[in-house]
Amino acid sequence: MSDIETLKKEKPPFDIIDDIHVYARNGVIDPEWLDMLKWYGVYPQKPQEDGFLMMRVKVPGASYTSDTLREIASISEDYARGTLDVSDRQAFQFHWLTIRDIPAIFSRLEKVGLHTRGACGDTVRAVISSPLAGLDAGEVMDVTALAHDLDRELSGNPAFGDLPRKFKISVTGSPELEGIHLINDIGFLAHEVDGKVGFDVWVGGGLGAVAFLAQRLGVFIAPEEVVEVSMAIAGAYRDHGYRVNRKKSRLKYLLKDLGPQKFRELVETEYLGRPMQDGPAAPVARFGGNDVLGVREQLGGGHYAVVATTVGRISPEKARALADLADRHGDGTLRNTPFQNMLIPGVHDADALSAELSAIGLAPDIGMRGTTIACTGTQFCRLALTETKARTAGLIDHLELEGLALPQLPVTINLTGCSNACTRYQVADLGFMGSLRKNAEGLEEEAYQVHLAGGIGHAQRLGNKLKGVVLARDLSSYTASVLDDYKQHAQPDEAFATFADRVGHERFLPDAVLNIQRDGRSKEAVGV
Repeated sequence: MSDIETLKKEKPPFDIIDDIHVYARNGVIDPEWLDMLKWYGVYPQKPQEDGFLMMRVKVPGASYTSDTLREIASISEDYARGTLDVSDRQAFQFHWLTIRDIPAIFSRLEKVGLHTRGACGDTVRAVISSPLAGLDAGEVMDVTALAHDLDRELSGNPAFGDLPRKFKISVTGSPELEGIHLINDIGFLAHEVDGKVGFDVWVGGGLGAVAFLAQRLGVFIAPEEVVEVSMAIAGAYRDHGYRVNRKKSRLKYLLKDLGPQKFRELVETEYLGRPMQDGPAAPVARFGGNDVLGVREQLGGGHYAVVATTVGRISPEKARALADLADRHGDGTLRNTPFQNMLIPGVHDADALSAELSAIGLAPDIGMRGTTIACTGTQFCRLALTETKARTAGLIDHLELEGLALPQLPVTINLTGCSNACTRYQVADLGFMGSLRKNAEGLEEEAYQVHLAGGIGHAQRLGNKLKGVVLARDLSSYTASVLDDYKQHAQPDEAFATFADRVGHERFLPDAVLNIQRDGRSKEAVGV
């Protein structure tokens, strides 16, 4: 067993909370147990020897009040040097914390309905919930209550505190508009069959260095079965998942070996004690959720507005300004999306809100700023090989200046600093994975491998890993060239993945694209 498996057998992981309070009083963490703090969302940040910590904060149901956001902003200022990120699992993230800060932060979070139980560690992570729940006229079901039920029953539950690895759940009420079921351990998609509303269930999705897309169990379950089925699947994974090699311990590997039918039988016979009803596949969103940007009409009147944070980073000042705008123009609540964006519902004057958002640099965006995500990168992450946040923000600025934000159809750009896929590079139109390579002088340079034309919407596929790399200094020019090609030569309403398939993926090899730029040749020279 790995060391973390040994520690989990010595002490139930969620019991580490008592030690956290002791460490906080003493100002020192026992290094042997440092990794166990993950079960409460706490990680060492880079450089680890400095002793600073990062924290992930769960947002049950993805929704919170304006006062909650103000408290998040205050915590950022009081303890985190003004750092505040929105993650692609709808969570908040702080940096620069010390162990002495942690209990006070826990207390302040609990008072506003947030928590960190299971935000990290080998347990049930943040449950991704429809950010459009109760808002969109096309939704099949408002899944807000289900998302809270899942969080209440599984987050911090000792029965699921010692899973082989992390375990992720998503629940979607508007499958034709949004959802990322393909990359979660369980994905629930609401749809209607014979006049009844229920859920299509997908299992075994997960990215990382070796990516697998989820597979259908082939069932149709009632809303009241969702929590029970989740617990049964998590239990089957807990008891039958692999624990010897942590690199091959996710549920996806058990699914790979058993297949969805045998795994379904295992869940039904050993954990549910009954068969699940067979059912057809639910429809899925064409762009996997990226087509809900901007200002849209809301169910029952009014509008909701999706605000692009730009790679998930927002200052406490802007967070407070958003809270004020949610009070003044909305219903006093906000939501986080799985694409590092934020949403204001209940908007009664969309034009006035848009104008005020523009004044603080957060205008509702239907272009690249809203469909591009980036991980933490070398600024804070111990595993990252490349810088990400600032570089990706600069990339977006460059694309906008070049007129390549491409609002006509969503184009996803996901950039990550290593192979661990914290920002889903394998399922983006353009996925960039950070790496290092030696130059002619033997010095290491930051570079990115390109994964082309993946998708979690109708494409339902992993991107094609292209030969060669893009050096960090060439990232903007490479991306601009690819998107200019798409802008100039795509057919009407042709998605990027479809365009890439039509013209051939070799057209986008880093060397091919960058050599064309250097030689001054046009794209027409290589044919469409």
